[in-house]
Amino acid sequence: MANARNELTVGLPAPAGSAPVEWRVSDALVSYEDAVAFMDARATAVAAGREPELVWLIEHPPLYTAGTSARREDVLDAHFPVFESGRGGQITYHGPGQRVAYVMLDLKRRGPDVRRFVATLEEWIIRTLSVFNVRGERREDRVGVWVRRPEKGQDKGQAFEDKIAAIGIRVKQWVTLHGMALNVDPELSHFSGIVPCGVSEERYGVTSLADLGLPVSMPEVDIVLRREFEVLFSVTADQAVASTENNSPGRRGLRSSARPSR
Repeated sequence: MANARNELTVGLPAPAGSAPVEWRVSDALVSYEDAVAFMDARATAVAAGREPELVWLIEHPPLYTAGTSARREDVLDAHFPVFESGRGGQITYHGPGQRVAYVMLDLKRRGPDVRRFVATLEEWIIRTLSVFNVRGERREDRVGVWVRRPEKGQDKGQAFEDKIAAIGIRVKQWVTLHGMALNVDPELSHFSGIVPCGVSEERYGVTSLADLGLPVSMPEVDIVLRREFEVLFSVTADQAVASTENNSPGRRGLRSSARPSR
């Protein structure tokens, strides 16, 4: 069966003359409460034109977040705190070794098309994975990015797939909040306390770059994420020293990368 979601238009560039998207990377673990409070304030500032758009790359301490469609029964054994997130989707895990990208973009200026935004987030992940020789794919009935695992289903006569990246967003005054989470090298056993994203069938699991035999460092992933973001969305710039919002946890910038030809 054809996957209609593969036919969605991807790419959501900023209008000509727009300021670069601010790019931040936090080195320290960031608490979920602090991240949400910062995102909410920043989205308000972006909508009002007081601050530029922002991509914020972080890692959280181990925790679970419940989206607006989350079901209580999907929390099997809460090893870690559970937070109501306000984003779309169900329940997922965040923790060290997982690259979380919080994306605050102004869709009123770029184009008020939420489906296209989600499809472009997926494309961002798919292109990033392809650089590491991993084929990530969309699924018609499951948001996020999936990797086929034929070796898992050889003895069971089923097609096994593992999720390598989750997506969950919220839109406030046409500014996006939350974003995506890519499994680089998290502790995968921590997902066992929940039904990740409400998908309970045995043939659907969770994986990471490390689980796939790719010991990629987080800075290596970040460099590729930035390059592919600029292809699909717009040019980025490191955080300005004089930014009026300088109260987020420890940050580092990555050198702006040129757009590769594709």
